[in-house]
Amino acid sequence: MFKALFSGQSLNEKFLAAQGRPGGFDYMRLILALLVICWHSVVTTYGDEFQDEVWGSGWRVAWAVILPMFFALSGFLVAGSLERSKTLVTFLGLRLLRIVPALAGEVTLSALVLGPLVTALPLRSYLSDSQFIVYFLNILGDIHYKLPGVFLSNPQPGVVNGQLWTVPFELYCYMVLTALAITGVFKRRVWLLCFMGGFYALQVANTIFHPRGFGPVGGYTLIMFFVAGLVLYQYRDKIAWNGALFCLAAGAFLALLTVKNGDRFAALPGAYVTVYLGLLNPPRDKVLLSGDYSYGLFLYGYPLQQALMSIGPEVRHWYLNLLLAIPCAAVVAASSWWLIEKPALSLRRYLKQFEEWYLFKRSLAKETVMEAAANEEAAAVEVPAPD
Repeated sequence: MFKALFSGQSLNEKFLAAQGRPGGFDYMRLILALLVICWHSVVTTYGDEFQDEVWGSGWRVAWAVILPMFFALSGFLVAGSLERSKTLVTFLGLRLLRIVPALAGEVTLSALVLGPLVTALPLRSYLSDSQFIVYFLNILGDIHYKLPGVFLSNPQPGVVNGQLWTVPFELYCYMVLTALAITGVFKRRVWLLCFMGGFYALQVANTIFHPRGFGPVGGYTLIMFFVAGLVLYQYRDKIAWNGALFCLAAGAFLALLTVKNGDRFAALPGAYVTVYLGLLNPPRDKVLLSGDYSYGLFLYGYPLQQALMSIGPEVRHWYLNLLLAIPCAAVVAASSWWLIEKPALSLRRYLKQFEEWYLFKRSLAKETVMEAAANEEAAAVEVPAPD
């Protein structure tokens, strides 16, 4: 039985069989982004008090899997991006091109279009308010949820973009990965596994001294899921893509989410569940996967849901919220992809040109140093010994 858990194709073999682009990951991103909107239909319709009730109920498991799987998926895929990048500048440049343009677009549209349309303040007061000014810091990862006079009578009052609370933790993930790359830990997978073990040890201490009740999965636990994704990527040739192992991991993942503080220890089984599903390779739908719309769905869903709730009490039902928000978010997300995100990603060619220039210069510098050393050695041999 134990041997059966580790038999079959490896994760790497499954990954390569799909030419490094298994459709499961693309579908997962879309599904998880839609599930975020589903969860926010509860939050924006009924507010914080009802949200806390859900987190303390048996429904917690259904919602608590979403963000951890997002971060584990990101860890696995971003590890591949780092491995393919020949310089850290290229890697970080790719991350910025993927995150910042769409985020800047959402923040700007929220502040300059949505806000003036729904604010309770005169336009002059709205534009001169300090809340309006600092709101643009969201683009840099300094999160501010409110705009002046906006959504004050909503069930979730005043919050324009509650979904952005995860953005700083996503940036922390990239900082952690950069540090692991610089120190060499990322390429030495035993060290990386030890780093993951240190994370688990910290969670033990954290649980002893700072226990949590039921609630949303914490930000630093999400980073742990990201690191678990890195570990699975580096051990992908050693870990089996195995249905029995998937069932075991899924059982452990879900069970840990049902107990207090259990999510702090669910990273490895949760990451395996995520990667197993991501490596499925169903036929690619030409419409759904014509672009990467998941990020736009994540960014625009919440402010659109809040805008719908501001219409009045007659629309404040979770199912109406959902039925109206998903098509609206899909349209805006598609627009974001084709008008902002895809053009921004086309700038990758400049990163590639920089990478080639840098590597060429480094190669020349190395050759120059080696040539100088060889000349010095030859000169030392030619000098006659003193009598």
